[in-house]
Amino acid sequence: MVKVLHLSDIHLGSGFSHGYVNPDTGLNSRFEDFVRALQHCIDRALAESVDLVLFGGDAFPTATPPPYAQDAFATQFRRLVEAQIPTVMLVGNHDQFAQGQGGASLCIYRALGVPDVIVGDRLATHRINTRHGKVQVITLPWINHSTLLTRPETEGRTMVEINELLLSRLRIALEGEIRQLDDTVPTILLAHLMVDTAHFGAEKFLAVGKGLAIPMALLSRSCFDYVALGHVHRHQILGQEPPIIYPGSIERVDFSEEAEEKGYVLADVQRGSATFQFCTTPARPFRTLRVDLSKAENPHEVLLRSIQDVDVENAVVRLIYYLRPDQMESLHHADIQNALDRAHTYTIHPELVSQLAHPRLPELGLGRDMSPTEALKAYVAHQPTLQNLAQDLLSAAESLLTQQDDVAPYVLPILEAGIHEISAHETSGHYDASDIEQAVNQLRLL
Repeated sequence: MVKVLHLSDIHLGSGFSHGYVNPDTGLNSRFEDFVRALQHCIDRALAESVDLVLFGGDAFPTATPPPYAQDAFATQFRRLVEAQIPTVMLVGNHDQFAQGQGGASLCIYRALGVPDVIVGDRLATHRINTRHGKVQVITLPWINHSTLLTRPETEGRTMVEINELLLSRLRIALEGEIRQLDDTVPTILLAHLMVDTAHFGAEKFLAVGKGLAIPMALLSRSCFDYVALGHVHRHQILGQEPPIIYPGSIERVDFSEEAEEKGYVLADVQRGSATFQFCTTPARPFRTLRVDLSKAENPHEVLLRSIQDVDVENAVVRLIYYLRPDQMESLHHADIQNALDRAHTYTIHPELVSQLAHPRLPELGLGRDMSPTEALKAYVAHQPTLQNLAQDLLSAAESLLTQQDDVAPYVLPILEAGIHEISAHETSGHYDASDIEQAVNQLRLL
């Protein structure tokens, strides 16, 4: 039986906007949080004397991280080398250059010949000797069109046709690896991808135009004893036989991950079966506090009391409060800031509530004489929080309507990103994603 520690999506160097510069180190406090989470994972690997560490990809936010981030990453993984624990580093989408193959941020470990470190930047089978026996690991890095297809093969094809061809090639290539397996040795598939049955978050939109959803049936094979996944930041178990698992990211990147537990997976793998447990990391808590003051007689006291009722100690806090224009002078901002001093960092977002009835936008269904572009313009014009997406949404709609083939394949994902942005604000009660979703459905029919 081989004991495995499976972690993924470290993203070392993300989330700086939620931190501050530590005067003692000169580093962003959120960078130190991510290093602390990674150190916690490596500490556990050493304490448990694991036989193998599997990293599921996305070491940094970009393929060319700054030297201090590379140094922090290498410092932690060097501890595994010193303990002679084999490690497989898979290449994720953030580890790749924009075009072509290769993991720019991880290939240095192979170039230097670091002992017991395997860089998985291509589909291949690696046979590894561990303290408790042999194990074979198939590495499947992030797949883009240039990985398995040539430019002539993609010319003149729609995105749907290209993705179908890409999946066909992937099935054949993966089957080639499977047929060479030793069926007496435990087998692990280590892959960085989006599975079609997974619950996606912001990762889906960060990969617009470059990724495709992999069918669950491609992974749920008896030849695999454990399927270690990366890319999706939310921990989830997609299958039991074999275990098909996303450990999720080890730290929260932003408020979209506020409610998610962060951690890694410890697994015992043998031929024919595997057991596992999810272990949490000391991730920084994120707290969103929404307070409606519009009907309060004393809004200042209500707001301070609401802050006191929430545990903001050492958390990244987002305070959103709603008030009428005539209530603005009743709030004392120094008191509010003092109440939030216990937080790691905080942002304050006041939103004015009109005393007039909120006008209902015109219905965007098929029964109205309104084009999809007009529907989008009408919706975006009434949503202040969508102004940063307005130009992209409208330009994307125009591009699709004029049938510009070079951008059309990316239009719907951009519009769906708009829906995601709206949905993130729905809890305030001021937004309705259904209208724009109807407009997007109309665009799909064109």
